[in-house]
Amino acid sequence: MAEEAREENGARLTERGRATRERILRAAADMMHVRGVAVTTLDDVRAASGTSKSQLYRHYPDKEALVRDVVAMQAAELLERQQRHLQRLSSLRGLERWRDALVERNALHNGAYGCPLGSLASELADRDEDAREALALHFSAWESLLADGLLRMRDTGVLRQDADPEALATGLMAALQGGYLLAQTAKDVQPMRIALDMAITHVRAYATGSEGPAADAEDDVR
Repeated sequence: MAEEAREENGARLTERGRATRERILRAAADMMHVRGVAVTTLDDVRAASGTSKSQLYRHYPDKEALVRDVVAMQAAELLERQQRHLQRLSSLRGLERWRDALVERNALHNGAYGCPLGSLASELADRDEDAREALALHFSAWESLLADGLLRMRDTGVLRQDADPEALATGLMAALQGGYLLAQTAKDVQPMRIALDMAITHVRAYATGSEGPAADAEDDVR
């Protein structure tokens, strides 16, 4: 991220300073994802990152600044993965592979920690307006990746012309986030898979039946 290259006062960071800041930020992101934002303190982050108080406060004078960068980092990493999965989405089979990749990744921890962005939103949306606005933009960018893929499917005749890519993308995103929550509470990814399967079934209701074997080869979503 561009802001990581400078101190709070605008001075450029040294290589060592960038490494320290990255270590602090990574430790904070991991702790906030697993434990939650509210219970993660600056002292917790300092201990987990192996930094001194002066190092920590030099980069992050308050928790709000740290949370802001955690949101940005989690969003950047998640959207990069989603871009790789969705940039060439053009078939229903590709949509299923997108589902499989999400479920398999979440299964690594039995669904225990939920969506990196969704978990942050559940804690921050009602008490940090800047964070809420940032998260809303990140979710919109994620949803747009889905909508673009669905639009390609409509334009190439995989979906009927009365399919609404934006509405279908919202439905898929809602199913995904609800699935993350159910998987987290159950510590089982099966509810997440079921929710996404139902949303994809709704998309499939708009299929023209023209999707053939060639469509699979065109989707590079792994």
